[in-house]
Amino acid sequence: MIHWAIDKRWLLITFALGALLLLMPVPSGLAPSGWRVLVMTICATVLFIKEPIPLPSVALLIILGQVLLLGLDSSEVASSLMKDSVLFIMGSLMLAVALVKQHLDKRLALVIISVTGANAYRIALGLSAFSGFLASFVGEHTVAAMMLPVALTLVHLAEEDEERRRKLALLFLFSISYACCMAGIGTPSGGARNAIMIGYWKDFFVDPTYPATDIFNVSYTRWMAFAYPIFLVQLPLMHFILRKTCKVPKENLVHAVRQLRVQVGREGSMQGRHYAAIGLFTCTLFAWIFFSSELGMGTIAVAGAAAFMLAGLVRWEDLNSGVNWGVVLLYGAAISLGQQMRETGAASWVAAKSLELLSPVGLGTGTGLLIAIMLLTTLLTNTMSNGAAVAVLGPVVLSIALEAGLNPLAAGFVTALASSFAYFTVIGTPASTIVHASGYLRPEDFLRVGWRLALMSFAVLILFATFYWPLLES
Repeated sequence: MIHWAIDKRWLLITFALGALLLLMPVPSGLAPSGWRVLVMTICATVLFIKEPIPLPSVALLIILGQVLLLGLDSSEVASSLMKDSVLFIMGSLMLAVALVKQHLDKRLALVIISVTGANAYRIALGLSAFSGFLASFVGEHTVAAMMLPVALTLVHLAEEDEERRRKLALLFLFSISYACCMAGIGTPSGGARNAIMIGYWKDFFVDPTYPATDIFNVSYTRWMAFAYPIFLVQLPLMHFILRKTCKVPKENLVHAVRQLRVQVGREGSMQGRHYAAIGLFTCTLFAWIFFSSELGMGTIAVAGAAAFMLAGLVRWEDLNSGVNWGVVLLYGAAISLGQQMRETGAASWVAAKSLELLSPVGLGTGTGLLIAIMLLTTLLTNTMSNGAAVAVLGPVVLSIALEAGLNPLAAGFVTALASSFAYFTVIGTPASTIVHASGYLRPEDFLRVGWRLALMSFAVLILFATFYWPLLES
């Protein structure tokens, strides 16, 4: 029992913290249910970071907490677990397994290596650039699921020792996940949070009878003008930070590259199944881009996985063994908890109180208010999905911007773009959740790298908001 208590000390500390907070008086302005949700979120975040128990177990505790602490009907909780975004994660992981089955990941890795050479850090930069470009247009979920097997192929060929392999995996997997996070801000189609903010601007400010309000009717290209340069600046800085933080056992991966070329050569030229797999995945991407608003991203992802099985390109046994179903459960529980944060008013209360506390220290107007919005968004986006964070904070932030005399465009862009700074936790963004499913990354790895990336992203965003955005608005 003593050994168990020592091993699970963070679990016991978390339970004690949760009990203590629940026994405290409910803060003014917050409903009892909102306070309980907030306590659950704090406890879940500690467990996500310290991982004293497997992460799927945390998901189970979140489900139990909603039934026992919030008094929700179990059927209601169950229905909240299977949102379209959860279906999307599940379908994307299944598609990744299906693509690995065709060995297309090796061919894609070979294409990247033909450009970067055999140096590990240049390969990481190639993975970041390729992942980032795709993620800026089709969303981080898709690209992370597609690029994960590419990175794992290189890792497995390069190292046989498990610890040395993990060090190389840190560099490659973070290059993919963080590039996807940063690139998702680039265009309106890069993430749901972008479309949510564009909708808020229209609802709040656009008046068809008053042409001057058209500045808040942000088009696809105008969004890119504001946001895409920020991604382009962050990408090389992110690579520099990863290069300094994630040291690899050896830089020259020429042996792995040689093995990769031999393996691809043995497989011969592209066969019919390869073209069929590429065609099915291209159709899935096409459907995501043009039909996701009508059908849902998750529905299309599951349809794509089903098409691979119907075409005989992958078996259910392959999907069952290759997909980390615990990750699907984890993400579903996190989304469900974020929904309760919204419905109970806990997220809005946190937002209002945080800004209220920051005002006396000079963060209530101008650049100071932008910094406060950025910090608050970063806090929330690391505990719930970025779309949920923007959905909760958007109306509050835009209202505060009007009262403080701050340009609502700048306030909205900072909120949407800072929601991509989900660098600290596994569940902060689907890209991180997907690469974590590889088994090589630990929650503390995200913290060790994430705080450095956060400082860099904070500085870049504030500089653009202060010096670049006013030029576009003039």
